[in-house]
Amino acid sequence: MKQKARASRTALSMRKIASMAPPPPLAALAALSALLVLSALLAVPGGSALAQSDADTDLFLKARVISVEAIRDDSSVFDGFNHGLDVESELITVELTSAPYKGQVVQSTSIKSGNPAYDFDVKPGDRVVMWAEVCDGDIVEAHVFSPDRGRCLKWLVAGFMAALLLVGGLTGAKALFTLGVTGLAIAYALLPALIRGYDPIIVTVLVSTAITIITIAAVGGVSRKALTAIIGTTSGVLIAGLIALAVGSAARLTGFGTEEAAMLLYIPQEIQFDFRRLLFSGMIIGALGAVMDVAMSVASSMEEVTLARPRITQGQLLQSGLRVGRDVMGTMSNTLILAYTGGAIPLLLLFMAYGTPMIQMVNFDHIATEVVKAFAGSIGLIAAIPITAITGSRLLKPSE
Repeated sequence: MKQKARASRTALSMRKIASMAPPPPLAALAALSALLVLSALLAVPGGSALAQSDADTDLFLKARVISVEAIRDDSSVFDGFNHGLDVESELITVELTSAPYKGQVVQSTSIKSGNPAYDFDVKPGDRVVMWAEVCDGDIVEAHVFSPDRGRCLKWLVAGFMAALLLVGGLTGAKALFTLGVTGLAIAYALLPALIRGYDPIIVTVLVSTAITIITIAAVGGVSRKALTAIIGTTSGVLIAGLIALAVGSAARLTGFGTEEAAMLLYIPQEIQFDFRRLLFSGMIIGALGAVMDVAMSVASSMEEVTLARPRITQGQLLQSGLRVGRDVMGTMSNTLILAYTGGAIPLLLLFMAYGTPMIQMVNFDHIATEVVKAFAGSIGLIAAIPITAITGSRLLKPSE
């Protein structure tokens, strides 16, 4: 009897494990999808040629400040037309620390404009970045461009990676891998394709699909749970994009809500961007992370339920997934709205300071764009919950 009971438990365990593993067609589909999407993006034929920076003319070099000497009423800076104004400037001597000019000492005059957005104080020992004009290999002119912020950012990134590995262990390592894949996909697939003039929405959907498949497969393994999360994420992001496209078109959003967008009109590649579609592609990318988080949370919780209760029905599993999704929805919706609001705080303060009426505020292109981003993304996030739960109830239910 004991042997029969043990054999029965073993068989049940084997069936449970087998039910959670992806059948070969699903695993093959996930791998093939990722391969095809990445191949399509990386092998896109060249459109407009990318601009190449002239490294023999403009260089940005790291340097260490040796001395700073204050200069008052330096009228020569304005070719004699200072109109009696007390101009404050500084003679800054630096030692370059970047090859091939390492060790070379140069001087530059820094003029204080009175605008805190552009002025910054330096003192001996500070690390700065210099803009240098080079002719025939020699520096003919140099100016302080900015403080060297790279050192602080490197420590911040290193701290983030250490915390991720310390707390997450193997899962943290997988998260770092997927973060690297996301960065590479954006830097070497999304942006180059956009700068070559390809359709922003099509390219963004392809890149988002690739990022979703690789990220979820790396973190959750190639399994039914991963496929459930991939379907939920892709559906939610597409819904968010469609809503943003429909509402943005009805509201006549121009895509010129920021200065950077307007500056794209004058880039050397002379590409005729469709700024509305470019705007909507940004909305899709902006919603991707939150929607992926929700879909993976729901799929993971449903898998755990099936492991704990192998005899649960599909209806019960669906209800379990929906309950988890509702809990996650309450906080993740705030995440998107707070993220977009945080970026607009200076503008909102300006509106408050000048008593701008609400009707004027909501009709500004930039504000309307942020509202569409936040709420279209939130609707996509909400839609991903029932889609993921329904998909999971079909894929994760153990076979009878």
